[in-house]
Amino acid sequence: IRKGNEIAKFFADNKVAVIIYAVEKSLDSYKFNLLYNKQLFIDQLKTNNLTKRTIDEGSMDEKSGMNFSEYVAILSGNTDLLDKAKLEKQIAGLESEKQAFNRSKSSAKFKVQDYMEMLQSTQSRLSRMSTDWENLQQRLQKRSDGTIENPVLLDGLPPNANPKQIGAKLNEIANKARTAGDYREIGNLYGFQLLVKTELPKDNSTLERVNRFFITGEGNIKYTYNNGLMAKDPETAAMNFLRALEKLPGFVKQEQEKIAEIQKDLPILQEVVNGTWAKESRLSELKTELAAVERKIQLSITPETKQDASEQAEKQNEAPKVQESIIRTKGVHSPRGVL
Repeated sequence: IRKGNEIAKFFADNKVAVIIYAVEKSLDSYKFNLLYNKQLFIDQLKTNNLTKRTIDEGSMDEKSGMNFSEYVAILSGNTDLLDKAKLEKQIAGLESEKQAFNRSKSSAKFKVQDYMEMLQSTQSRLSRMSTDWENLQQRLQKRSDGTIENPVLLDGLPPNANPKQIGAKLNEIANKARTAGDYREIGNLYGFQLLVKTELPKDNSTLERVNRFFITGEGNIKYTYNNGLMAKDPETAAMNFLRALEKLPGFVKQEQEKIAEIQKDLPILQEVVNGTWAKESRLSELKTELAAVERKIQLSITPETKQDASEQAEKQNEAPKVQESIIRTKGVHSPRGVL
């Protein structure tokens, strides 16, 4: 700052703003934007942040209203270059859209396969659960007050064992049974098999074995209550298997809702798989237009090339004549006596 600038010294922290002006829609404006993008890339490289390292060549200079292709076209005087750039940009956009459509179509195809398999397995599971529920309803025994009987029959206990005896026996099995990972039948309830299985904890945090209890019927689906763990209280333990069967209506409803949801989504996915891209004709038209523009540009360049080639041929034809005249000139000798 020059010494005489008292205003900047006392009122502007001894600083003067330096402003560089650029005319809009001019080459100067384009240069400034180009430098800005260059510096942006450098900063991104330094900070290892390249998530937005893209430039849209067709709209890089939106603020000034002109892009690179327009500058090239104006400076070269050939607007066909600008038309070519615009067509290429439209084609690139449509091809990107087509690729996205094909990706979604492929993804939908795999989803349809998964949904079909899921639908079949869910329908099969629902059918087996419905069979178990129908069998249970046919075999249920109720007391005079409307409550459900719990006639659990365990191996090693008499048929008329009371709930405390049943619960004590189940706790004994829970403490002592070792099935080595297999299902072992221990009794039945309403024609359903009662099973126990010895398991190790999934997280392998301890070597302590856990015995889990299951009940299964004709549908070959294993139902549990309290995650298969037996309660310590004998009377509560005796009700474990009946409580597991009482959850059957809820399971049937869940499977029905799952089937309804799959059947709702499946037609939409099938429509995507069977659909066709609607802009294929537009893409073909643009490619045809681009080919025409490229031929036009090529034709505008070809005459100059031919003219240059003809000029070179003429020069090559003139070269032997010049050499021949030089040779003839050198071949003329004057008589010795003539000076």
